[in-house]
Amino acid sequence: MVMIKPLSGLNITAVKRKMEGCYNKPVTVKLNVGRNRYVTFPATVNGIYPFLFTVCPDDKNFLGKTAYSYSEVVCGRVKVARRA
Repeated sequence: MVMIKPLSGLNITAVKRKMEGCYNKPVTVKLNVGRNRYVTFPATVNGIYPFLFTVCPDDKNFLGKTAYSYSEVVCGRVKVARRA
């Protein structure tokens, strides 16, 4: 039984490559916090590690989690998009 359906075409290796391309670049992070609620904030990817990546929110008053695993992106809980 599969509880969380992964997005088609994404795997952890592809997500790692995508995040490496976003290193030190401005991004928009969209978090699914449950019950159809989302939090969106501008940030910069400032750390790439073997099992997670970190972002630095542009808003210094942001009180949320700033380290995310690649599996959270694969499962759709976290979405990261580059800003122009």
